[in-house]
Amino acid sequence: MMNPFDDIYFMKRALQEAQMAFDKNEVPVGAVIVINNQIIARAHNLTETLNDVTAHAEMQAFTAAADFLGGKYLKECTLYVTLEPCQMCAGASYWTQIGKIVYGASEEKRGFINLKTTLHPKTIVLGGVLQKECSELLTRFFIEKRNLN
Repeated sequence: MMNPFDDIYFMKRALQEAQMAFDKNEVPVGAVIVINNQIIARAHNLTETLNDVTAHAEMQAFTAAADFLGGKYLKECTLYVTLEPCQMCAGASYWTQIGKIVYGASEEKRGFINLKTTLHPKTIVLGGVLQKECSELLTRFFIEKRNLN
């Protein structure tokens, strides 16, 4: 029997969060954290809303997931995020010991891969899931931003 709860399913949920960020005039990045096919945290960028440079979708999701589980380690969890995590978020993922990171669009300038940020040795990484959809939302946001200025 086919499992309907695959990486595409959960990345679509992260994209819903990214759209919420877009609608709030935040950089449209969304994240969900999953354990045993259950979403335990949903988040999107809130850096403008909270006036906090650390309020990235991943950071918000880590806090919500840890609160849900009652502990700071997310070893059995998967983070789905629409944009490759930055160095700060990758560093936080190291400390959570997250089991897996699945991201959509690559971030060539600030992404953890090009910056050679160290993840937890047991963290599995998969990139490019719904990359086109994730990239298009980001591109549309920045085009609209440029046109307003």
